[in-house]
Amino acid sequence: MGYTIEIKKPNLIVHFYGELDHHITEKSRLLIDQKYKDNNLRNIIIDLTQLTLMDSSGIGLVMGRYKLVNSNGGRIVLVSSNTYIDRIIKMSGLLKIIEVYMRLEDALTNLER
Repeated sequence: MGYTIEIKKPNLIVHFYGELDHHITEKSRLLIDQKYKDNNLRNIIIDLTQLTLMDSSGIGLVMGRYKLVNSNGGRIVLVSSNTYIDRIIKMSGLLKIIEVYMRLEDALTNLER
């Protein structure tokens, strides 16, 4: 379990892999916010394609970043191709406010518009 962060201006891309639980969200939340603000970025893409588990703290992490990005006039999108993770996203209600793509390339293309 873990994550990596990359910057493709104006986007911050966070790749999570393994399990996204309270241990990872605690560690990643501050670093994501710091990188986003320090690099004056507009959007956040959260890549969930390599996840095997996501609990409610993962949903909380997404919601917190949504508020940050939205207040900055940007967008947050998710990338997921895992049926289990997709079901969690749908049940949480995130689909009502956040777009989900199956491929990172599709998310990047859409954010360029």
